Amino acid sequence: QVQLVESGGGLVQPGGSLRLSCVASGGIFSRNDMGWYRQAPGKERELVATITSRSRTNYADSVKGRFTISRDNAKNTVYLQMNNLKPWDSAVYYCNARVSPVVERTYDFWGQGTQVTVSA
Repeated sequence: QVQLVESGGGLVQPGGSLRLSCVASGGIFSRNDMGWYRQAPGKERELVATITSRSRTNYADSVKGRFTISRDNAKNTVYLQMNNLKPWDSAVYYCNARVSPVVERTYDFWGQGTQVTVSA
């Protein structure tokens, strides 16, 4: 079973930056597609960014140009660099791993989440 541990959240002022990290264990990290999602109080969980096993990236329109997702397969870690943060970026951010242990099945695993609060 894949386990994901996020870190790097906290309180930051508007316009500030944070870098989130997600360390994975229990799988072959380099084969997994990874992603970051977030959920604010009273709102649905939404996709923030994804990065495939081939390092192809995709971003929500709301974060394009401000956030960057990356991965370091040697460290089993995916990152989310968040710049020019806005109050509406405040949410619990979750790391996601999409795992295909066999060719006919795909599973999603989630971290516990890390809180990001953007406030003056």
